[in-house]
Amino acid sequence: MARADDQAGRASTVAIVRCDSYDQDDVQQAVDRGLGLLGGAEAFVKPNENILLKPNLLIARGPERAVTTHPSVFRAVARAFQSAGATLTYGDSPGFGKPQTAAQKAGLLDIARELNIALADFTHGETISFPDGKQNKQFTIACGARSADGIVSLPKMKSHGLTRITGAIKNQFGCIPGPLKAEFHARLPMAELFSQMLVDLNRLLKPRLYVMDGIVAMEGNGPQNGTPRAMNVLLLSSDPVAVDTTFCRLIHLNPKLVLPIQYGVQFGLGSSDDIQLLGDPLSSFVRDDFVVNRRPLPTTEQPGKPSRIARRYVVPKPFIRASKCTKCGTCVNVCPVHPKAVAFRGSGRVHPPIHDYQRCIRCYCCQELCPEGAIEVKIPLLGRLIHRH
Repeated sequence: MARADDQAGRASTVAIVRCDSYDQDDVQQAVDRGLGLLGGAEAFVKPNENILLKPNLLIARGPERAVTTHPSVFRAVARAFQSAGATLTYGDSPGFGKPQTAAQKAGLLDIARELNIALADFTHGETISFPDGKQNKQFTIACGARSADGIVSLPKMKSHGLTRITGAIKNQFGCIPGPLKAEFHARLPMAELFSQMLVDLNRLLKPRLYVMDGIVAMEGNGPQNGTPRAMNVLLLSSDPVAVDTTFCRLIHLNPKLVLPIQYGVQFGLGSSDDIQLLGDPLSSFVRDDFVVNRRPLPTTEQPGKPSRIARRYVVPKPFIRASKCTKCGTCVNVCPVHPKAVAFRGSGRVHPPIHDYQRCIRCYCCQELCPEGAIEVKIPLLGRLIHRH
């Protein structure tokens, strides 16, 4: 039976399958075709095993927003694995709000009930030692993920402020329960360390398969407030590094700029070079104009280097557009820094919150979870001049 760590020492395989709409029959046909190219669902599960489906449920948003894994993809994968004899659960820990609320808004709750798939416990966690961790040797993992025999990850193809893209590797961050995710941002403020942690998390959880929903992706101000962009593709593989690398190739982004890919290769999680592509030709999906950060400029401060000047004049920073801000306070609530790096000034909420960029660690949690899309990642002028693109 295939496992994520079975990839060591041999080429990784990625199935690229065209799917032009979320029509359920079309998606089912595409998922079945992709699985067939990899040996079928039976290659990843034994009968009666408990398999967790791990979608991207970043926040409670409808599927038309392209924030979350689309319900048609969820249903198609669920049907394929139920046909292979698996008992399924599903779940994710959203950045804000309850898992059930996010699942309902995303359109997954009704499908799960129809297919008799239980919502796993992603509210409580169990602390697990991981001696093989390169950066992180202990994680608190959601009980629903910990109790499963295996995980099938269903990431969404999106841009991202901190890691440039969010895809297969980053999707497992949702296996850490709610507030604990903010602790990682506070403890690992640099993109390098945060990316290393993500790779260690994948090495611990070892999902058996990744099915990336790129039928409609998100570009621009992702992972929540960007623009939906039709990519018409599903990517399937047991190697998350290969999936994210293929995603980069589709949008003409240098994979070496994506730190989770770099450390994924370095830590032995997967391959970014030795990849066998099956299915439809990659060239037919390439979108050179996909809006994503392609500048070589680091997204956060660099370890071991003077940071005050870089923080002020070079490193990208979150920026609140007052005309869009409703003063809801979400950005203040999710900021992991104490004292807060973004806060209301004075009494009441007369004006939008203000960032203190000396405290700001550039985790972009405020940008990621702003419900109004009022926060963008802005590159200072000197940074733009140094790294013209």
